[in-house]
Amino acid sequence: MFLRMMNMKKILDLTKSVYDLVKENPEVAEIMKSLGFESITNPAMLNTAGRFMTIPKGAEMKKIDMNVIEKEFKARGFEIKNKEGLK
Repeated sequence: MFLRMMNMKKILDLTKSVYDLVKENPEVAEIMKSLGFESITNPAMLNTAGRFMTIPKGAEMKKIDMNVIEKEFKARGFEIKNKEGLK
């Protein structure tokens, strides 16, 4: 079991809602908070806006550069998925 977990990749699918990403990997919330998405750690926000908000949509609303977001997630061992065609 431990070896299986060691081989699991951390994937950040940019088409998924923030809610789904955080449920799959709670570390996503802490990384997003450090990038300027302060309200992501508020359970009420995660359970409402987080259910339809994607990271690219949130980045556009908060004027946070997606390149900065991608760089931070990659630095923390995430593989970015479905970024083609997104703003």
